[in-house]
Amino acid sequence: MRIVQKYGGSSMGSVERIGLVAARIARSHAQGHSIVVVVSAMQGETDRLLKLAAQLSPRPRDREIDVLLATGEQVSIALLALALREKGIDARSFLGHQVRILTDNVHGSARIQTIDAAPVQECLDRGEVVVVAGFQGVDQDGNITTLGRGGSDLSAVAMAAAIAADACEIYSDVDGIYTTDPAICSRARKIDRIWAEEMLELASLGAKVLQARSVEFALKHKVTICCKSTFDDGDGSWVIPQTVTMGGEAMQGLEGAVVTGIACDRQTARFSVSGILNRPGAAAALFRPLAQDAINVDVIIQTAPQDGYCELSFTVPQVSARRTAELLESLRPTMGFGQVRLAENVAKVSIVGAGMRSQPGVALRAFEALGDAGIDIELISTSEIKISLVVDDRFTEAAVRVLHDAFELHAVGR
Repeated sequence: MRIVQKYGGSSMGSVERIGLVAARIARSHAQGHSIVVVVSAMQGETDRLLKLAAQLSPRPRDREIDVLLATGEQVSIALLALALREKGIDARSFLGHQVRILTDNVHGSARIQTIDAAPVQECLDRGEVVVVAGFQGVDQDGNITTLGRGGSDLSAVAMAAAIAADACEIYSDVDGIYTTDPAICSRARKIDRIWAEEMLELASLGAKVLQARSVEFALKHKVTICCKSTFDDGDGSWVIPQTVTMGGEAMQGLEGAVVTGIACDRQTARFSVSGILNRPGAAAALFRPLAQDAINVDVIIQTAPQDGYCELSFTVPQVSARRTAELLESLRPTMGFGQVRLAENVAKVSIVGAGMRSQPGVALRAFEALGDAGIDIELISTSEIKISLVVDDRFTEAAVRVLHDAFELHAVGR
């Protein structure tokens, strides 16, 4: 089999752990697999480099930050290649520009355009293990770029697509994907298999196992992902594109679940803007500068007009709250709206499941469960396979546990 294995910062956290990673790779190689390894910087290294930059410049240029941060993965790939060679395995390391992971020029959150897999293929044909720096690429002008936090996941999935790998294994310090965060709910259960579109929703809504962009890429390019622990030999959790079959049989429903998992995001802020003139184009005028500033607006609710005016409430990431407030204030003279209220003590709790498409009453069940627990819902957003509920942050963990119990996610074959 042809396999891409990705190891995160916790797996590469020390020389001893790098030795454990090398031993795991050696076992896979001995089984006859062709292996490409994608690694992150050692645990804490990216934060250390950012602190160094902050000591010299409060607003460093994005290009130079990318040059700086890319050095973390350079250390990791060299150390791992050395560890593999000590085990008698031919290994060769590659930086992003050497593999030619071509991206756009958006420093700090670049998007992958193409990968030149020829150098990797040549090494695999010679029986070598290829070790690739995650998180980084190069733009058309030869500038180093980085893919954003968690970007090594994206690097691994993109590499798997480029070499037509049979699977992409993502190793970390957790043993798979759970129905919710086990630190919040002790009844959380590891999921054996999950649809990629479900995982994409969970990752986008606060689940930390996989970077959302990596799942989006896997869904688009039909890459099968397995999330495993570096530190045990469990089977992990499989993330399956719906066009892929396992064991020769197409999977239907994956355990028959209506709801697959629950995610929460406590880094959310809610804005309410009153006194908006109810006319065509008013909402567009309000949200246009936010979109132009790359602020992600999520849950949006508009009240029924009264006396020709309405109120709009919406959520943004908490890190964008200050900038959002500035942009709204700049709009006040031209739009003439009234009060702008900001609440930063809110959280978004979301239930996700492909089975919701054909199952009525899911929203009612969630509303009743939260109501019985005395938890007020402030905003609601829905799609085909998810329901997001904005609640007071004080009740975040209680809401997760209540919903987990309401949909009996602790039980297999629920």
